[in-house]
Amino acid sequence: MALTLATAVELLEKHHLLREIIQGETWSRNPARFGGATDAFTSITYDTRQVCEGSLLCCKGHFKADYLAGCDERGLKAYVAETDFSAETSAIGIIVGDIRKAMSLLSAQFYGRPQDELTVIGITGTKGKTTTAYFVQAILNAASNGRAALFSSVDNCLDGHTYTASALTTPESMDAFRMMRQALDNGMRYLVMEVSSQAYKVDRVYGLTFDVGAFLNISPDHISPIEHPTFEDYLYCKRQITVNSKALVLGADCDHADLIEEDAAAAGVPVTTFALHTADERDSGTKADTVAWPADKDRTAFHIDVAGTADTYRLEMDGDFNYANAAAALTIAQLAGADLNDRKISHALENVRISGRMEQFKDTHGPNVAIVDFAHNYASVSALIDFAMERYGANKPRITLVSGSAGGKAVDRRKEIIDAAQHRVDRIIITSDDPDRERAEDICETMQAAVNDPNVESTIIVDRQKAVETAINEAQAHDGFDVLLIVGKGEEQWLKVDGKHAPYEGDTHIVTRLFGQTDS
Repeated sequence: MALTLATAVELLEKHHLLREIIQGETWSRNPARFGGATDAFTSITYDTRQVCEGSLLCCKGHFKADYLAGCDERGLKAYVAETDFSAETSAIGIIVGDIRKAMSLLSAQFYGRPQDELTVIGITGTKGKTTTAYFVQAILNAASNGRAALFSSVDNCLDGHTYTASALTTPESMDAFRMMRQALDNGMRYLVMEVSSQAYKVDRVYGLTFDVGAFLNISPDHISPIEHPTFEDYLYCKRQITVNSKALVLGADCDHADLIEEDAAAAGVPVTTFALHTADERDSGTKADTVAWPADKDRTAFHIDVAGTADTYRLEMDGDFNYANAAAALTIAQLAGADLNDRKISHALENVRISGRMEQFKDTHGPNVAIVDFAHNYASVSALIDFAMERYGANKPRITLVSGSAGGKAVDRRKEIIDAAQHRVDRIIITSDDPDRERAEDICETMQAAVNDPNVESTIIVDRQKAVETAINEAQAHDGFDVLLIVGKGEEQWLKVDGKHAPYEGDTHIVTRLFGQTDS
């Protein structure tokens, strides 16, 4: 059904979003009173620069009336807004109670509801979303001859094999539905997408029902006046995936799992659980439908049993938490229709690598090891240090953490990163990490002020390239074994400064240059 003024009004009324339609002196709820009510809109946009003949414009966010200058001349047919802009445009105004909800619904309709023709998988959690999404895409690609698309915080993939850098963990609703249509036109059958708490907070996925949803885990993050004022608000937003899914995969050991299961029961959504156990916990640990446990004493391979289909997996991406992600991914893929009895399909996740995530490098000039990862909060930094101690603790390494914290979001992370590390590492080099519109020096000083362990040395080196180089040079000059944990940026060759991307060599590139070796 084409998106017209008449169908747009019908859709908005159904969701109790329409206030009225305004054009000049005419105020009404009846689209038939306005010219061209049954003519299809030629385009939909939230950028006035893209307005053309027959466009529908969504006036979202901090929209200013001045933005409408010149839109009538370019052929604007109608706009959707929470405010009447009759003084600025002669176009038809569709006035709504919530522009973000309206934009999501109208975008889906304009692009022909592509979600109805795709199997759509949504994955949320404080950590592990990206890795799990890549694992699921790999499995579904293997099951469908490369017909699985991906929306992630790292890349978007609309044809099963071409990856382009993404701007948001979950795209704006209009962009998401446009990309879904493109993926469908490219022959995709599946879409795997990360779903952030902000996606529900600001209605980027309003009206979207996932064929399979996943709730991996939860821990405090994004708590600040900028994002979520409280942990309760953060958890509540993430919990919305439960009631907006046809089936839910849930981490059995997830905090507040009982509350999430109550949500699912109230909505009639079936729940399948997964858990990571030690070999001894298999019978005594949390009961789960899918269970992963170590296959060897070095924990470099794991057995994973998905509803009675058991096999042994050895991942390129090391670490217990990645085997937990693999257990979740296999469960999700099975619910999405993948045949896990086919080893080609089930083992497709073993070769997945994500640049800048859990990449280990060995120094050709000495015994040292560097681990580059996107860890950026308490939970992920703690898990990274757990991994380093598990793999290298017996060698009594000197551990150095190189980290900053992003500006303009989750200010609590600045202290939490320090709290996760300071009693477990020997040295912390605090540096820049996407300061955006804040002063990098101020963020670094806030982090250093949280260091209260007299046994850990902390240094501020705002220049990130110099900070990484200093950590490597110190390790190479040290008579001993060093483990460097370089977190936050991975392979990204930019830092976000004043709203723009400033060139940066990239953590992985600096490590390979100074270590003289590619990742191990």
